[in-house]
Amino acid sequence: MKHDRLIFHIDVNSAFLSWESVYRMEKDPEGVDLRSIPSAVGGDSKSRHGIVLAKSVLARQCGVTTGEPLASARRKCPSLVVVPSRFDLYIKCSQKLHRLLEDYTPDIERFSIDEAFLDMTETIHLFHEPRQTADAIRERIARELKFTVNIGISSNKLLAKMASDFEKPDKTHTLFPEEIQKKMWPLPLRDLFFVGSAAAEKMNRIGLHTIGDMALCDERILKAHLGDKYGSLIHRYANGMDDDPVESREPASKGYGNRITLSRDVSDFDTACQVLLALSETVGARLREEKVRCSCICVELKDWQFISRSHQLTLNAPTDSTAVLYQNACRLLKEFWDLTPVRLIGLRTAQISEDSYEQLSLFETSQSKKMKELERAVDKIRGKYGIDSIKRASFLKEDTLTDHAVSKKKHLHKGD
Repeated sequence: MKHDRLIFHIDVNSAFLSWESVYRMEKDPEGVDLRSIPSAVGGDSKSRHGIVLAKSVLARQCGVTTGEPLASARRKCPSLVVVPSRFDLYIKCSQKLHRLLEDYTPDIERFSIDEAFLDMTETIHLFHEPRQTADAIRERIARELKFTVNIGISSNKLLAKMASDFEKPDKTHTLFPEEIQKKMWPLPLRDLFFVGSAAAEKMNRIGLHTIGDMALCDERILKAHLGDKYGSLIHRYANGMDDDPVESREPASKGYGNRITLSRDVSDFDTACQVLLALSETVGARLREEKVRCSCICVELKDWQFISRSHQLTLNAPTDSTAVLYQNACRLLKEFWDLTPVRLIGLRTAQISEDSYEQLSLFETSQSKKMKELERAVDKIRGKYGIDSIKRASFLKEDTLTDHAVSKKKHLHKGD
């Protein structure tokens, strides 16, 4: 059938782990492919703390989930192989992917480091029919970049994203409005985008167990149990309704950021800080890669009721330092979060300036100057000898982020 819009959702299969595997196999073709064993990215083999940032299919089959503590993951899967994160590598892999996708449409939205929406409405006529085109994109990514993606196809962003979450890995799926009743409605409520365990449990208690149950339920009942805004939104989602446009990349002056939707609700400060540490690495790496600095940092949270909150601050001087981003992000989190369970955590930067101009700060200390010099030196070493030549100590051995340990972690970053 002909549709007004044609949207592709590209989702890298186990992104961090896939990119890590590709890098390791290039360095050692005879080595073990992490994708073929129970494995996860999130720390090293001796680390007792930290969170799972990505996991292999076999690890997922053992019950390992993104965002859960490594200690919990190891209890579920004793043979789990855990490797440290390499965020500068992941940024470069993401950029290669997006450059490839630009060959198909200029209308691309970077949804996250490993996801993108493509509005193919105006360019599909240059290629083949939608499924053939998506298959060609998948095959090209696997051939040229050596990792796999799922591609969901539909007439809006919500359904395209839902489609890409069907059977994995390396698959193309469609979910057009006329397919909703057959493909989406039989799925459990938990599979609907942004329905967390708490909301699903509430709906289960009143007899709603599938997406179809929610779609056919009186919207007033959902509002009564979930609140007006969230109840109305989820009812629309269950019926496949979404009008959001594909928002092309913002100019550099708008800012840089990243966010992660967790597979479980997070309600403790320690775990949230671990997520912020990972986000600070990705955002810091992008700032340095683009040779820009930020003067404003914002932490955003979205809870299971789809209620968003954010808190921001302005720095005394522009920065591209992961350590500075992380320290201030934890500070912001502590100031405004009441520990209400959250499903999404994001870190954004604004007030971007070129790296060629650096404002002198009256508050800059000798220690902060040394930290800047150290990070510049680290970047030079990595540029000359490779990404693997030097790593942050905080990703080799995670400390528990209690209120006391947050302060300790700050000093660790300044000297790692």
